[in-house]
This record gives sequence, C-alpha cells and structure tokens, in this order.
Amino acid sequence: MTNEIVIDIETQNSFTEVENDFKKLKISVVSIYQYSTDTYQSFVESEFGKLWAILEKADRIIGYNSEHFDMPILNNYYMGDLLLLPHLDIMKKVKDSIGVRIKLSDLAEATLDNVNKSADGLQAIRWWKEGKIDEIKKYCEQDVRVTKEIYDFGKANKQLFYKNFSGETIPFAVNFDCQTAADAMKKNINLTLPL
Repeated sequence: MTNEIVIDIETQNSFTEVENDFKKLKISVVSIYQYSTDTYQSFVESEFGKLWAILEKADRIIGYNSEHFDMPILNNYYMGDLLLLPHLDIMKKVKDSIGVRIKLSDLAEATLDNVNKSADGLQAIRWWKEGKIDEIKKYCEQDVRVTKEIYDFGKANKQLFYKNFSGETIPFAVNFDCQTAADAMKKNINLTLPL
C-alpha cells in the first residue's frame, strides 16, 4: 500500500502584507490526505509536531504549486528541509507539459466532473482574521480533495485537460510516476534533519 500524501496550506497573511517575504508568511492551517489510511486531516500551528511525523514517513508528498509556495513556507516551521523529501508538484508538471502555469480551479474545471474549489486563499485569510478556523479547515481540505482528484486522474489516464483562450478544452500528457527506481525504493522514514 502506498504512503503518498496530498498537502495544501493556508496562510494567516498575504504576500502584500509581508512585502513578498516568504519568511514572514504565517500558516493558519495545513491539510493532508493520506492514501494509506484514506483520511483527511487538518493541523494548526500547535499540532505541527504530529504533522512532521506523518510527512517524514511519506513515500511522496503531492501538492499544487507546493514546490514554490507550500513547502518553502512549511520549512519556516521545520528543523530540516521538507524539499528533500520525495515530492511531486503537479503545477510544475503542468507547466513542463504546456508551457504555462494555470490555476488549480481552471485545471479541475477542464479535467474533472463536479469537482471545484470552494473559495480562495484571500477568503481564507479573512476567515483567519475572523477566527473561523473550522471554515479554513473545510476550505483547505477541499483544495486537497481537488488536488487528489487531479492527481488520481492524471496518474490513471496519463493526461489532464485545460481550456485555451478560446474556451476549447485541450488534453495534454502528464506522467506522475516516480522519476527513478531509487525514488520508488525510498526507506520508510525520511531523514532531513541536520546532524
């Protein structure tokens, strides 16, 4: 059974509030889906100790724009380097295939039936300021669900879809398999902490 994990984060503040400094972005919620247990979980900052133990044992961490956004921000809280863990950034694969970055919601709308994002990151920041943590968790878990469905579809069909500027739905090839045999043979625990 695979131990892949799909991840998404929401922040307490925006890039404009912190003058585009990743080090100043604070996380409100991290949500994950674990294939090994078929469960969704959300974590607030005080629960990150539990999250690290899960991520360190992952066969692979899967996200959308996670290499550029989620993982670097999570690294602000982590003692090691989460980017050293086996990782798949679906947005990076999409850009490699079609040459442009597209929003998760646009990819989902073109690829999946009845799977959509429920809000946006700015709404999640407003919810944080209003103390609505449960709303953020629901939204973040929905983003994880959409990312998981995109991953499952791409892995099964070796393609996804996007809409071009004229509104035509276009298929494009993706390969979400592990890149090397060494990746597939990773140990059950990933050690990234400095000695």
